[in-house]
This record gives sequence, structure tokens and C-alpha cells, in this order.
Amino acid sequence: MTQNRNKLIALLIGNLANAILHRILERAIDNDEIISKYRREIKTSFEVAKQYRQKINPAHACLPEKDIGYIKRRVMNKVRAEVALRIAKGYANLQDVSVEEQTEKALRELKIDT
Repeated sequence: MTQNRNKLIALLIGNLANAILHRILERAIDNDEIISKYRREIKTSFEVAKQYRQKINPAHACLPEKDIGYIKRRVMNKVRAEVALRIAKGYANLQDVSVEEQTEKALRELKIDT
């Protein structure tokens, strides 16, 4: 167990939320040039999130239920807030976005949630 566990969880949440947000934006945009930039950002943020996940608790071991709930809740709140901000800025095609679905998928990919 690391001494900076709370900091690592916060960094994991930030990178995971960024990756999920860019997945959502990638689906809402039609411009291929912008989509390629979003894909690079998704890949980078997700890889960094994987590294933080490994530092928190090895991938073969499960996280405690309270940590799973905390991470899930914080990620969804961050993504929802950013999507709402983007909608307010005038981004189109974001009204019918399923933040919960994307969050669940990302958490399963990182083996945080089963």
C-alpha cells in the first residue's frame, strides 16, 4: 500500500474522466482532424490512468467496494460537469450522451469495477 494513495486515486480520477470526456466528444464531432486529436488524448489519458491503477492496487487484486463507489461517483460527476460546460459553449450532439455507460465501460477496462 502506498502512502500517497489518496493522491493516486485523485490522479486516476482526473485522467479517467479526461479519457471518457474525449470518447464522448469523439462521437459528437464530424471533423476528422479533430477526431484524431481526441483519439490521441484518449489513448494518452487512458494509459496514464492504467499506470495509476497499477500503483494504487495491483490489477489482479480487487479494490475495496468503497473505493469503487467513490471513483465511479467522482468520475461521473467530473464528466457530467464538463459535458454541461461544453453544451453551454455550443457543442452540438452532446444532449443524448450516456455518461454512465461510458464510465462503466472505462471502469471495466481498467478492472476497477466488474
